[in-house]
Amino acid sequence: MGRFSLIPKEEQYFSFFRQMTSYIFDAARALNEMLATADGQFAQAAANIKAIEHSCDELTHSISTKLNTSFITPFDREDIYLLSGALDDIVDLIDDVSRAMVMYNVQSSTDYARQFADVIQRMAVQLHEIVSSLERPAGIAPRLVEMHRLENEGDDIYHKAIAELFQGMPDPLVVIKWKDIYEKLESTIDRCENVANIIESVIIKNA
Repeated sequence: MGRFSLIPKEEQYFSFFRQMTSYIFDAARALNEMLATADGQFAQAAANIKAIEHSCDELTHSISTKLNTSFITPFDREDIYLLSGALDDIVDLIDDVSRAMVMYNVQSSTDYARQFADVIQRMAVQLHEIVSSLERPAGIAPRLVEMHRLENEGDDIYHKAIAELFQGMPDPLVVIKWKDIYEKLESTIDRCENVANIIESVIIKNA
C-alpha cells in the first residue's frame, strides 16, 4: 500500500533545490559568456543574468512559503532554509558581478576574470550533481572534495589577480573597479564552497 495521500511529498524540496542549481548553472554560463565577450557589450548579458536572479528569488520565496505549511520535511527546516538561502546567494553574487561590469563601464574583461568565471561554472556543474544526489547521497564525497579544490583554485587566481593589479604605477580608477569585481568573483566562489559545507553537514546529521 502506498503512503497516505495527505502526507506531503518530501521529494518536492529536492526538486526545488535541483531547480535552484539549474539557475546557478544558467547564471554561471551567462557570466562566462559575458566575460568572454571582446567588444564590451555587457548590458544585455547583465539583463539576462538579472532575469535568472529574479526567477531564483521567486523559487526561494516558494520554498519559504512551503516550509510554513509542511508537516514533514526531508531534513531540518532550519537546514532547508539555510541551504535555499545559500543557493540563492550564489545567483545574487553572479548578478552583482555582471552589474558591476556595467556600472563601472568596463569595456573589456581580463584573463583573471575569465579564469574566475570558469571556476564558477565548474563549481555550478558540481553543485548540480551534488544536489541531484542529495536524496541518496552515496558517492557524493568526491564531488564535495572537488568543490573544496576549486575554491582553492579560486583563491590562487584572486591572489595573482590582486598582485598584478598593484604592479607598477596603476591607474587608480582601474584598480578600484577591478579590485571590487575580483572580490565579488571570489565571494561567489566562496559561497559555492559554503553550500558544499552546508550539504556535507546535512548529510552527516542525517546519516
